[in-house]
Amino acid sequence: MNTAVALVAFFLVPLCILLAESKRRRSIKSKIPLLPTLPGLPFIGNIHQLGSLPQHSLRELSKKHGSLMLLHLGSIPTLVVSSPQHAQEFVKTHDTIFASRPSTKVSKLLSYNNIDIAFSPYGDCWRQMRRIGMTHLFSQKMVQSFSSIRKEEMACFLDRIADSASKNNGVVCITEMFTLYVSSILCRVVLGSSMSDEKRRLVCELVQKNSTFFSVVFFENLFPKLRWLDVLFGLEARLRNHFNAWDSLFEEFIDNHLNRHREDGDSKDTSSDFIDILLELQRGSSFDITLTREHIKATLMDMFAAGTDTSFVTLDWSMAELIRNPEVMKKARDEVREIANGKDMVSEEQLGQLKYLNAVVKEVLRLHPPIPLLLPRESSQSCEVEGYNIPKETRVIINAWAIGRDEAYWDSAEDFKPERFLGSTIDYRGKDFHYIPFGAGRRICPGMPFAMSIVELTLANILLRFNWSLPRGNNHEDMNMEDSPGLVAMRKHKLELVPTLAKTN
Repeated sequence: MNTAVALVAFFLVPLCILLAESKRRRSIKSKIPLLPTLPGLPFIGNIHQLGSLPQHSLRELSKKHGSLMLLHLGSIPTLVVSSPQHAQEFVKTHDTIFASRPSTKVSKLLSYNNIDIAFSPYGDCWRQMRRIGMTHLFSQKMVQSFSSIRKEEMACFLDRIADSASKNNGVVCITEMFTLYVSSILCRVVLGSSMSDEKRRLVCELVQKNSTFFSVVFFENLFPKLRWLDVLFGLEARLRNHFNAWDSLFEEFIDNHLNRHREDGDSKDTSSDFIDILLELQRGSSFDITLTREHIKATLMDMFAAGTDTSFVTLDWSMAELIRNPEVMKKARDEVREIANGKDMVSEEQLGQLKYLNAVVKEVLRLHPPIPLLLPRESSQSCEVEGYNIPKETRVIINAWAIGRDEAYWDSAEDFKPERFLGSTIDYRGKDFHYIPFGAGRRICPGMPFAMSIVELTLANILLRFNWSLPRGNNHEDMNMEDSPGLVAMRKHKLELVPTLAKTN
């Protein structure tokens, strides 16, 4: 009898303890508050509240519902983050859990099934691709190695501005000129040679279409079972045609390099472009993954899309803000010309001396981050953030545009005041969470140093060479500074300016 009681106790007591612990955990879990959730409409959820410029709409919604709010975009739970303190939770404190990317229709196709640096899910593939990018493509040494290309393209760009002004009654569309100029640099860095104006324009057109497709509402992204509607309305066919145009270009680029290598035999050029580097890594790969042709094409997509957009958009907004703020323009121009000391170009070695111009660029990035809603993240497991339970596979969008205009962190947040950065240690490298134009944490933009080397050199030299003004009849106080819809926040209207050659000492 005692033995039977002992056996029952042996099994029953632990079971009771387990049941009690389970009840306790359920009780605790039930006390964890639910995320502030925006009321939505049946079926579509909160899609109708995004508007054409989601970064604007989401900031207004966050003022009413808080800087951490849950939306339902169709059937997809999406957490929107609009404050620095909450952003820090996702990009630093819980960075590993939120380091993955959700797979969308556009990203999956354009990144060759999410095997690139930007969109690959967190894991071995992403680590290896990022290692390739940081070590072999975007390292400081590699960025510096292309300085001669930037210098040559800068000289050509300055000549094109003067030539275009002479042919168009003194007026140039600086927006279009920036686009072609940046794509010219990217083409030489990626391909090792310049290409025809026609092909450069094709690259620019495809890059701009990338941004457009990322802003298209595909049914499959919101309701995975409704992909057939994308087919029915022709959305999928349009996207695939766009991808095929890119793929044909990449195939041509890679084949040209392979043919050149076969013709040259074992001889090695003194300089290498990105395709050369990637093909060499493919031949002697020391990575944990096999670097396939698709990996190379996916990386090229990152180079052209992210590299072109980031630099071009920042340059365009910079000139718009400088024209709109004549006092800032004068200070930046005077600084550049003093540093140049009579020379016809500012060198990259002199950029570190341009403190005010650097502050101008930082202020532009604060007000106009190239990608205002940072590329989305996705939780790989459930976790607790700020006392809220975040389920697995919750999508997270960080509104960098709203964070850069947070009045709790920025005085006169809507005003363009580069002086706020003079003597400040605040930087865009992801350590200051109220200023993250390129993101932060593991998924920070790896091409940031490359883009900024173009932006600062370009602004310095066009301010040195030319005086800038609006065409006759236009007033800087009436300039339209609206954003254009899309993944990348371009200006809605192209910028036309009048450059006049500055007097040299």
